[in-house]
Amino acid sequence: MADNALVQLRALDWLPASSPLLSAPLLDWLMEEDSMTQRFERHCQQVTVKVVQEGFITAEEVGDDVALLPHESRYWLREILLCGDGEPWLAGRTIVPESTLNGPEQMLQQLGTRPLGRYLFASSTLTRDFIEPGKSGELWGRRSLLRLSGKPLLLTELFLPPAPLYASLTGTGDE
Repeated sequence: MADNALVQLRALDWLPASSPLLSAPLLDWLMEEDSMTQRFERHCQQVTVKVVQEGFITAEEVGDDVALLPHESRYWLREILLCGDGEPWLAGRTIVPESTLNGPEQMLQQLGTRPLGRYLFASSTLTRDFIEPGKSGELWGRRSLLRLSGKPLLLTELFLPPAPLYASLTGTGDE
């Protein structure tokens, strides 16, 4: 499950927010500016994280996303599954330039099973450069360039089939 989800996450095709493929309910989820963790918590009893992979990677291993970040020799990679009541709802991939990992931002390497959103949205220095929606097969995703104290990190998210986003598109969700 995790490997397939991360392969699909890396295969997202990016779309402008004005794309006719993007309905209002879909945009409501994909362009969410607040914490996705908090939004998911409105749909389940408990949000948990399963860490799939963490560690330093090279610019070549980052792939095309490296163009959105400062050029460095190493980047911190964190790939996770964000689960609602134990069921994977979202595959997430965070890429952090090594230069971002100084001062309080060193905590990005020590999140463990803590959701990234809980850390990011507790910071008064968080800003977002953009949110870009994407599609991979039948699944939807997004990527955001975020900054903590002006230092960048790239977050890519793929909504998995059980995610409440899809229930909202069929009218069975409560949002």
